[in-house]
Amino acid sequence: MSELKNISCTAKTGRIQLLATASTATLLAAVLCAGVAEAFDGDLGNPTVWIDLGGQLERVDGGQQPYAPPFTLISPTPAPYIPNSPLALQHPGRYSYGGEVKISVHPHGDDWVFNAAIRYGRSNNKKHAHQETKFGSFPLFPSYTFVPLPQKFSDTNTKNSESHLVLDFQAGKDVGLGQWGRHGYSMVEAGLRFAQFNSQSAAAIYARPDFQLSYANFGSLKLPVKYFTNFNGQAINQRSFSGIGPSLSWDASAVVGGNAEMGEISFDWGLNGALLFGRQKSEGNHKTIAYAYIQRYFNTHRPTDIPNSNGLGYSTTYRTNVPHERSRSVMVPNVGAFAGVSFRQGAAKVSFGYRADFFFGAVDDGVDVRHTVDRNFYGPFAKISVGLGG
Repeated sequence: MSELKNISCTAKTGRIQLLATASTATLLAAVLCAGVAEAFDGDLGNPTVWIDLGGQLERVDGGQQPYAPPFTLISPTPAPYIPNSPLALQHPGRYSYGGEVKISVHPHGDDWVFNAAIRYGRSNNKKHAHQETKFGSFPLFPSYTFVPLPQKFSDTNTKNSESHLVLDFQAGKDVGLGQWGRHGYSMVEAGLRFAQFNSQSAAAIYARPDFQLSYANFGSLKLPVKYFTNFNGQAINQRSFSGIGPSLSWDASAVVGGNAEMGEISFDWGLNGALLFGRQKSEGNHKTIAYAYIQRYFNTHRPTDIPNSNGLGYSTTYRTNVPHERSRSVMVPNVGAFAGVSFRQGAAKVSFGYRADFFFGAVDDGVDVRHTVDRNFYGPFAKISVGLGG
């Protein structure tokens, strides 16, 4: 796949993200304006509009299949692949960081609530490992040693990035009927959820994992015949999922200590589920080149592209260039939960907790063939909330 196509794909993804962000901002602004219009009556103890700003550190699970050209799968494992094998170095980042914004409107005089929320996270990582064996030697004369022999080595560079965007639009009703205390609630909500996942990976692997040495004897003189192969493997992959579908959630909060004047401490928890319908894409390219070398005595011969040419002992040189592009409509189930603690003083609140979201079969992480994996996010979060009006 050409560099121009890769740039085009990246630009297209950027336009989609920009459009989603702009649309979300417009909807959030509309909800906020609607809430502010009602936010100048009554008691600040029961605000009409809540604005939440938060951040999270999340573990990202699901992974991706590594680019595994044949020379990385040699068994037993060659010395230059220890301790860092080219496959293990391709593991994507384990943690992402990001933020969230949520606006909730509670119309005055009833138990209904309307929410609009956006959550965004990303992770990036780079790895580089160069490993090689020590120089070897061979006897040229009984009392003289010739140094050096070619080293076995591996050099691996990898780069991975991931981003995820989750939008929620919901309407719900407090069914707790005050059973959780003055500021407690039990809210059942239904609406729409949109999710978008993007990831990119690149790997460049250079290696000389094998080296063989034999001798041609001329009396007491030994002349070396050396065999080794240099490998060059490179891969670029882009994966994405975008989907939208119905969602259902239950959020609850119960006051466990304090009072309205001095501040209250609440225990918060919730469950959520959604069924997302969307498109799963994977595209990329990988190429592998092997250069076999034979050094007879002190002359180096580089092989042609013709295997075993003229019986001169040339090893086979191979070149592969394999692009792929897949797209499929999929249905992705999503479930999640959270638990946390909040401290509220008047129309301000600070919350801390732990949250998990699981998207089953969301990403095609395969290289040459389709292979789906889950995309899971879980970790701690913190947010501040400010209430407007009453």
